[in-house]
Amino acid sequence: MKLLEYQAKEIFAAYGLRVQKGAVLRSAESAAGDIAAAGLAYPLVLKAQVPVGGRGKAGGIRFAANEGEAREIAGRLLGGEIKGHKIGSLLAAEKAEFDTEWYLAVVLDRDAKCPRVIFSARGGVDIEVTAAADASAVVSLPINPLTGVLDYVARYLYTKAGSPGDVSASGNQSGAAGSGADYYKELNNVVGRLYKLFMENSCMLAEINPLAVMPDGGLLAVDGKVEVDDAALYKLPEIAAYRDDSAENPLAVSARAAGLLYVPLEAGGRAAAISNGSGMLMSMADMMAKAGAPAACGIDLGGGATKDRIAKAVRTAFSTPGVSDIFVCVFGGITRCDEVALGVQAALQGLSGGAANRVVVRMEGTNKDAGAEILAETPGVVAAADIEEGVRLVSGRL
Repeated sequence: MKLLEYQAKEIFAAYGLRVQKGAVLRSAESAAGDIAAAGLAYPLVLKAQVPVGGRGKAGGIRFAANEGEAREIAGRLLGGEIKGHKIGSLLAAEKAEFDTEWYLAVVLDRDAKCPRVIFSARGGVDIEVTAAADASAVVSLPINPLTGVLDYVARYLYTKAGSPGDVSASGNQSGAAGSGADYYKELNNVVGRLYKLFMENSCMLAEINPLAVMPDGGLLAVDGKVEVDDAALYKLPEIAAYRDDSAENPLAVSARAAGLLYVPLEAGGRAAAISNGSGMLMSMADMMAKAGAPAACGIDLGGGATKDRIAKAVRTAFSTPGVSDIFVCVFGGITRCDEVALGVQAALQGLSGGAANRVVVRMEGTNKDAGAEILAETPGVVAAADIEEGVRLVSGRL
């Protein structure tokens, strides 16, 4: 789960990381009032809240010198799109004045099987370009979860990066009031807090870019990204609440409420795939794409799906724009085949599409014969003997 910037910054602030004062804007009409209510001082930066990078280059980050400009920018951005993501909200924040940008992140290192802290004294929007051009500009260390971040970690990052922030040998930074020792102390503090946030919230990534070196010697999280392991959301109710407030596909939100996993796939696809396992679902999607019937979405039923959940899955798939055919492939164990059949039947009976809607079903397992009898009596259903035949049936009609 990728958090929006304002959500990431709320978590940063909760862990004692310094962020700008800000307000979330959801309409152009109320933008000026929301800014005033938050006590923000102009000039402001208005940032489109979408779960994707490159917002600035895509025109999603603008500066407002006064109330009129803020209202105009909000009207121009809200409701628009950036890289396929609709802009439903903006983050308005006071413009920060700084000369030096750092990069700091904690990421899950799957190879080392532990968290890894990454730091660069040359942060900013082109950090990927910087890393590709000069690998030595980015320094990292794996962190032992049993010990956490020890004092040497920040010291190593700070010195290995090569006098970050252009700190001179005398310890003074150009235009800044702090000293080299001050900057190291601040970095040590921020690394420790960011690591704690990462561990306590089951994160895959916690990133600050840029981490601004302020004139007073402090460090400011100007922008941030947080990605949380979906499997841990059950124990993180406050973060899980962010998910339904994000720019997520509304069908995914609705499906999740029914215990289903909805995954948007190919825009413009006219078929959908439903199964009771992510591995099978991915295989179906791959085979359908190769057969010329790319899936517009995939829905994972999970284990022990009931008639009602299966009916919800079929209705949700048909609610995906353009979908006219669904391929359901289920191995019945905990999920019984007769429950699958009853669910498909109930869904089709409640749809108004008539002959325009068709469901291809391949079932194996518990109560298969009973399920087959139900499907044989259900208009709009075609039985498939195996997954290959199911793919052929779906692709042959599109």
